[in-house]
Amino acid sequence: MKFLVTLERDEEGWIVAECPSLLGCVSQGRTIDEALANIREAIELSLETRRELGMTTEIEIAEVEVETPV
Repeated sequence: MKFLVTLERDEEGWIVAECPSLLGCVSQGRTIDEALANIREAIELSLETRRELGMTTEIEIAEVEVETPV
């Protein structure tokens, strides 16, 4: 499975990685590579927990385009 993640640098310089399609699935790292490795692990654990709780692991993702004011 593939998941989109967002990467954003916080005020202390850490890279915060979040998987918006899995509520609460957030991690961080000092580098982009570390943040991506950590969010990958967080996604795997989130999916494992969802399976254990009988929740679906089929996540539907859609892309929505919006116009931004100039």
